[in-house]
Amino acid sequence: MRVTVNRKAHFNAAHRLYRKDWDDHKNEQVFGKCSNPHYHGHNYELIVSVTGEVDPETGFVMDLKKLKELIYQEVELPLDHKNLNTEVAEFRNLNPTAENIAIVIWNRMRRKISQDMDLSVTLYETPRNFVVYSGS
Repeated sequence: MRVTVNRKAHFNAAHRLYRKDWDDHKNEQVFGKCSNPHYHGHNYELIVSVTGEVDPETGFVMDLKKLKELIYQEVELPLDHKNLNTEVAEFRNLNPTAENIAIVIWNRMRRKISQDMDLSVTLYETPRNFVVYSGS
């Protein structure tokens, strides 16, 4: 029997949506105020979902204390209170859209969670704007 467990977390980060190969006018046309050259911030809300078989010995799909620690190490420490464009290696050449942030988080978590479990990341950039990524 497969069950999904979820863990919520949050982090705050600044970013700027833009393409280096476009001028300021085109960036503003495409990305609007999110292309502010002085950056802007969000209070991101994150849900990491892991689906797998229930272990008959523990009753767990995954120990939620372990999932909490993985999120802390792989997401909160490297992203919280950071400028994503300048302080996070993955975004030096990748536009830090909500979609790309979710993919980066998924990739970081996927390396640490057993391959026999399904992984999904839901990232809220605002209370009304969110993305879900479950792998390619």
